[in-house]
Amino acid sequence: MNNNTIEEMYETLGIQKDVFTYGKEIESSLKERFEKIDETVEFNQLKVIRALQQNRVCAEHFTSSTGYGYNDAGRETLEAVYASVFHTEAALVRPQITCGTHALAVALSGNLRPGDELVSISGKPYDTLEEVIGIRPSCGSLAEYGVTYKQVDLLEDGSFDYEKIKETLSQKTKMIEIQRSKGYQTRPTLSVAAIGEAIAFVKSINPDIICMVDNCYGEFVECMEPSDVGADMVVGSLIKNPGGGLAPIGGYIAGTEKCIENASYRLTSPGLGREVGATLGIMQSFYQGLFLAPTVVGGALKGAIFAANIYEKLGFKVVPNGQESRHDIIQAVEFGFPEGVIAFCEGIQAAAPVDSYVTPEPWAMPGYDSDVIMAAGAFIQGSSIELSADGPIKPPYAVYFQGGLTWQHAKLGILKSLQRLIEKNLVKLP
Repeated sequence: MNNNTIEEMYETLGIQKDVFTYGKEIESSLKERFEKIDETVEFNQLKVIRALQQNRVCAEHFTSSTGYGYNDAGRETLEAVYASVFHTEAALVRPQITCGTHALAVALSGNLRPGDELVSISGKPYDTLEEVIGIRPSCGSLAEYGVTYKQVDLLEDGSFDYEKIKETLSQKTKMIEIQRSKGYQTRPTLSVAAIGEAIAFVKSINPDIICMVDNCYGEFVECMEPSDVGADMVVGSLIKNPGGGLAPIGGYIAGTEKCIENASYRLTSPGLGREVGATLGIMQSFYQGLFLAPTVVGGALKGAIFAANIYEKLGFKVVPNGQESRHDIIQAVEFGFPEGVIAFCEGIQAAAPVDSYVTPEPWAMPGYDSDVIMAAGAFIQGSSIELSADGPIKPPYAVYFQGGLTWQHAKLGILKSLQRLIEKNLVKLP
């Protein structure tokens, strides 16, 4: 097969010749970076295989349990595998955890008590956590249970404000929270190394403070995880990176034995904890998704870097920029006008294998303080490791792109987004 044939195939999918050529030029310039990503993929793939082998995974672990789920060998072994991958004492990996926000809520509420203080040292947490914490009043928030909250914003360059952290921590501080990814902000994503330095600083002040990291979108992007640099808990969603696009639901919490035990009593009930929780026949998807995750994340990461370079060269602010090191799979593109966000999402939707004919529209999603537009034609509804894009319709009018189960699909999505912006006369090629 030659390039002309590939070009013709892109043409059948609505990509004009000049857009295809522009994309090829950008791709060619990224060859060395893509090779380095492949090295990280290989390391993490071997790490996962080693964890599966060390825990003696076998076909019997794919069988189903119902009811209470007592003595579910597949569930218990999978949690041991996650603990091995993240180098922690224990883990919770459950289909009963519905999403990343739920996983974080379980980790927080399981380890905080009335009178305790939670401090975010990475600025404002993700929008849906605001109601969990009680920053925005909500039924059942931590604030309603007497947990207080303080926040330390990052410095202008995106680094931790150590002076302010020291001033803010008190005898009441039970836990600090670090959000690795940017969420709906245009700040840099935090590297594992930077997270490790912040944790060491907090522990030097009070070694008993629990350090929790919201690890969503960051798993397998680097060769280390926050749990390798001192985090007491790392928390994430299985419909993002570690599910590999196969997990149909679920979340994980990996950390110290005590933290995981506490979280388990919140997930189920006091006295039951980790002992219950049927797996309902989805264990194979959880295991196989984890196995594929490093490779899937590598493809998504290539797509993010490709998008950054595509739009940066068109004059838009992108976070991270086209040359920065990467610490998650999310790419922000700041358009400065709502039409850009909407057109971008329309293009991503049109590139989807599922619901490609649907036109996404902004709407008042639960948990957000403004209308949000989301584009995702995914095999698993809401899966952010699959090709997707979203953003709030408010200044600075930035769109957040992530995912793609394969690099090739991510590439198509980005080209399709550019095509849609050109068709609406919002962008001109150089």
